[in-house]
Amino acid sequence: MEHIERTIRVKKTPEQVWDYLSDFRSTSDWDPGTVTTVRQSGDGGPGTVYHNTSKFLGLETEIVYTVIDVEPGRLIRLRGLNKSVTATDTITVEPDDGAGTTGTAVTYRAEFEFHGVAKLADPVAGIPLKKLGDDAEKNLTEALNRL
Repeated sequence: MEHIERTIRVKKTPEQVWDYLSDFRSTSDWDPGTVTTVRQSGDGGPGTVYHNTSKFLGLETEIVYTVIDVEPGRLIRLRGLNKSVTATDTITVEPDDGAGTTGTAVTYRAEFEFHGVAKLADPVAGIPLKKLGDDAEKNLTEALNRL
């Protein structure tokens, strides 16, 4: 199983950051692989379903994410499925009062379990996933700083 994980710190309140990131449609703004994310059902809590269209390694793919866990104000976890991959995305939001300023630390972790023919890519997926993680970190920092 491959994964990417990044932690960023921004000078925004945890409430501002949570309000933005707990709606997974925000991935359209900051996730470099996402083309669109549309909420199909639910209110953002467990069981909410999002339809995501992404590009990875030049290929466009559709994936359906379901919210599987929410700790309001702190954590959201989603599981995405299609025939090629199971993706588990976890976003954690925590107060970060470093250097005497009120801010927020955000940890984004995405785990990928490849299936079928895509499983053959597992040994070499680390390199493009690292770039995806680096680009997501940059884009997410910029998006949160614009709040």
